[in-house]
Amino acid sequence: MKTYYITTPIYYLNADPHIGHTYTTVAADVMARYKKERGFDVKFLTGADEHGQKVERAAADAGVHPQAFVDNLVSIYKEVWKTMDCDYDYFSRTTDPAHQETVKKIFKKLYDQGDIYKGSYEGLYCTPDETFFNERDVIDGKCPDCGRPVERVTEESYFFRMSKYQGALEKLYEDHPDFLVPVARRNEMMNNFIKPGLEDLCVSRTSFTWGVPVDFDPGHVIYVWIDALPNYITSLGFLSDKDSDYKRYWPADLHLMSKEIVRFHAVIWPCILMALGEPVPKQVFSHGWLQYDGKKMSKSLGNAISPKALVDEYGVDAIRYFLLREFTFGPDGNFTPTALINRYNADLANDLGNLLSRTVGMVDKYFGGTLPLLEAENSEFDNALGEMAKAMLGKVEDRMDALAFSEALNHTWDLVRRANKYIDESQPWVLAKDESKKAELANVLYHLAETLRIVSIAIKPTMPNTPAIICEQLNITDPALTTWESAKTFGLLHRSLTVTKGAPAFPRIEKDK
Repeated sequence: MKTYYITTPIYYLNADPHIGHTYTTVAADVMARYKKERGFDVKFLTGADEHGQKVERAAADAGVHPQAFVDNLVSIYKEVWKTMDCDYDYFSRTTDPAHQETVKKIFKKLYDQGDIYKGSYEGLYCTPDETFFNERDVIDGKCPDCGRPVERVTEESYFFRMSKYQGALEKLYEDHPDFLVPVARRNEMMNNFIKPGLEDLCVSRTSFTWGVPVDFDPGHVIYVWIDALPNYITSLGFLSDKDSDYKRYWPADLHLMSKEIVRFHAVIWPCILMALGEPVPKQVFSHGWLQYDGKKMSKSLGNAISPKALVDEYGVDAIRYFLLREFTFGPDGNFTPTALINRYNADLANDLGNLLSRTVGMVDKYFGGTLPLLEAENSEFDNALGEMAKAMLGKVEDRMDALAFSEALNHTWDLVRRANKYIDESQPWVLAKDESKKAELANVLYHLAETLRIVSIAIKPTMPNTPAIICEQLNITDPALTTWESAKTFGLLHRSLTVTKGAPAFPRIEKDK
């Protein structure tokens, strides 16, 4: 069985995560579910980056120990992922004892082979982002990423000889142009960080204590690059006596992340792996921000939107669908309540919800809830719908494999919209008036039910709860009729299917409310 290992970054914890924080994890969850549907042995990792000066200061301000501080925040994040139906296999925490022990081994290994050396650091540092910058990087004394003031720090530090891997990193980018996508991110890393020359990297700190200690040099704690980045392999058991997952799933098939941390994953992380003699990830995908009215969401700007509030109002499947359908995955996306309501009403209430309720309603109205076993010749409309349904899943696969989520969903909705048009073309209400047209009417309703079965399979990765609603109303109980491969064959439903009317899957939202 083919394996597939997908990761999100382990998150810098925020006391009040907003819907923008969920964007990466929802996308990763959709991809993991899709690969499982395709028959892959999938592992999906997310987690929390819990060390550093920022955490130490925030815990002190709150009057609690840093461990208690991060434990509380982790529980908040886990609740958010539960709310968004994100089903991960590993939740990586940098405070886990097993992770910390492996980080110490990695640091010592790099030190022993000469890839880490002792020196002194003086430069500019952004505490909220846990990032060092050169003078040329900062803008008016502020962090180029978050816009907050940077501090000048001087302290004894250990450094990673990243400059040693300049040639190897350039070769990686040249030989594997798809290592980092989209291409704009690849060009940014090449032009801004790699071609100007890699600089050695500060990998220990002495100005705070909340971190993994350097065993052989008391007073130093291992900095985020050697602490947080290796979580992708420590979670798999790297350098432990339980490394079967590492041997099976590494290298990762996909590191998925937002654009502000792409340098860490596409420049620093591969250099660390090269130094360790380990393979680099197969691909890094860096998407844009989810903005609100053209501005990055943040609590300080007052435009942060609660995932729970959205799910309580619209349902988790609707929010997951909106996030992946409304925005092209890669550039920044602009979230607005109007766009959400318009997308919900048009695609979910009017298209999919209406198709299900009309189909079930007509089977119930015209045949008492059970289609009769009557033979009928397919019309040109029947054939056109059946052929489109059979071809749809291949198009979805092509776009999903390219992480073009919006296009993949659009292919599915092309079929949904075609099925609604098919109702108008075949006019079942007219056929119902003619006793001699009963077989033709039953055939039309069968085609609609079978189309809904195929649609329910295609949307499973994005909308994990809606397929059960469709299957319940169509009384689909045979697991063989819900597999991914079964959706490539039209006509698997039993002809004398029985329906059960249910509540609307997606009640229309009135904008004025």
